[in-house]
Amino acid sequence: MDNNLGSGARYLNAFSLMQTKGIYEGQRATHPDKWVAILARSAFAGQQAYGTVMWTGDIAGTWDVFRKQVKCGLNFALSGLPYWTTDIGSFFINTTNWPQETREEGYRELYTRWFQWGTFCPVMRTHGCGPRREMWIMGDESYQIQKAYNELRYQLHPYIYSLAGMVTHQGYTVMRPLLMDFRTDTQVHPIYDQYMFGPAMMICPVLEAGVRSRPVYLPERSVWYDFRTNEKFSGGQTIHREAPLTHIPILVKGGSILPMGETMQYIGEKKPDQLTITIYTGASGHFNLYEDEGDSFNYEKGTFSNIPFIWEEENRTLTIYARSGSFPGMLKERTFTIRLIEDQQVTTKTVTYTGEKIVLTYF
Repeated sequence: MDNNLGSGARYLNAFSLMQTKGIYEGQRATHPDKWVAILARSAFAGQQAYGTVMWTGDIAGTWDVFRKQVKCGLNFALSGLPYWTTDIGSFFINTTNWPQETREEGYRELYTRWFQWGTFCPVMRTHGCGPRREMWIMGDESYQIQKAYNELRYQLHPYIYSLAGMVTHQGYTVMRPLLMDFRTDTQVHPIYDQYMFGPAMMICPVLEAGVRSRPVYLPERSVWYDFRTNEKFSGGQTIHREAPLTHIPILVKGGSILPMGETMQYIGEKKPDQLTITIYTGASGHFNLYEDEGDSFNYEKGTFSNIPFIWEEENRTLTIYARSGSFPGMLKERTFTIRLIEDQQVTTKTVTYTGEKIVLTYF
């Protein structure tokens, strides 16, 4: 036939494209008012149009496989497909990988590091067959660490959901190799163990057993803040950060505006009427807080809202612009707690936002 796409080796995964297309279109026809979400093992160019999340299949629980997941995710993001995930802790656990007397402790460390990194994947999910991996199964230390990162993921929901809005409306990608955002800095080109999670956060996972500190390269022409301590650093240098089992290094770029909400047990448990907006000084910046109904395709018809935040470094002014758009159930009034971070000093102001423009000047 003359109308074939090409060689089977090149177009093998086109099957996944057509399969997800069929499921997506059928599901939308059956339930047109609800989102479609498909978890797929394979992907092909354009598959993001069909509500597809790609995951890496039934992987094994080793540190080498873990390291490869990070590389895989960044390469996947470069292909233009935004939603990607892994089985946190892997699917298969071959206990022969761990010496008999240390295998439980060794796996707990691997799982904990994987969970910390998984918090900053486009989609966060844990799944697998044996051993049991509920948070409370692995001992109190691991439980407390996982609980803290799980809570952080929920707190970051306003930020992450706004990134999802950027994916839909601007063709954005959530998980970003450093060369995507710092193209002129050639030092970042070979780095695979650091990446941007949206425009603000640089994630630096720990990918080796027993490691309790690691080097972090700070891209040039930016200032950076330690997310946990608020310490400030100049870009264009390598620093060493402590990385006890309790946390991985996370840096925030100067000029970032980071919205966070309250701790929740599930999305929708609490109304997002209390948000903390953190401004990391050192450069001007902006962020658009995107919101919609959260479960329907009405955003395709323009049913969503945007609240733009702009920080002007030179005159130390934050402008919260008037809200544009609306959707059913939208909050008419809310409280923003504004945190200004500068040289480990935190200045806090609280404002009531009703959808009208607010200008805050800091001296």
